[in-house]
Amino acid sequence: MNTRIDLNADLGESFGQWVLGDDDAMLGLVSSANVACGFHAGDPSTLRTTTAGAAGAGLTVGAQVSYPDLRGFGRRFLDIEPAALTDDVIYQIGALDGLCRVAGTRVRYVKPHGALYNATRTHTAQARAVVDAVRAYDPALPVLGLPGSELLAEAEKAGLRPVAEFFVDRGYTADGALVPRREPGALLDDAGAAADRLVRMLTDGVVRAVDGTDVAVRAESACVHGDSPGAVAMAQRVRDALTGAGITIGAFVR
Repeated sequence: MNTRIDLNADLGESFGQWVLGDDDAMLGLVSSANVACGFHAGDPSTLRTTTAGAAGAGLTVGAQVSYPDLRGFGRRFLDIEPAALTDDVIYQIGALDGLCRVAGTRVRYVKPHGALYNATRTHTAQARAVVDAVRAYDPALPVLGLPGSELLAEAEKAGLRPVAEFFVDRGYTADGALVPRREPGALLDDAGAAADRLVRMLTDGVVRAVDGTDVAVRAESACVHGDSPGAVAMAQRVRDALTGAGITIGAFVR
């Protein structure tokens, strides 16, 4: 049984007058903040406010890097040349790290967003491009990704710390991938069921896939999407369930 878990959320995704999610509430419920870097969401003022809020709440901040895809919210695959993708990721980490410094904190890990996250599960070249960026910027930064992904495998090969992640509010396929968002079972909106599923993953090391089979999953961090409907209520329910099961919530970067 895993008696400790990091709880993370994607934050800083508002842009100008467009407000997405309740960052203030989520900052009080999670232990790590995956903050957008401006490529899929987040304008500079939003990101400065979010990093300052995370620092004030004592949270660990991670750079949530993405394809350059504001129109598609980073959820469309882009066949970017690996060297260019590496440069894009370095640029994003550096931009967010600058805002973190102003807020009195630092970027402490890197997590791809959306389509880039899903691509790096099997796309070796793009996974290696992300890893090359992290290693070039700061090889002490851990990389967050899906268990069994090429991203985590490449991170380990490069001497970086790979951190496996579980998704509280996303459906899983029988091979351990996330169910594509446009398919049935992709998103979970039952907070109680999602919380119970996370506790089961921590105690039994499995998650029930959409086809009814159990898939082996081990993770150091669990994600609650800050932009999902009812995200705050789900995060609170998850915290309550973890506490009730005797599981400690704490950042994986200490």
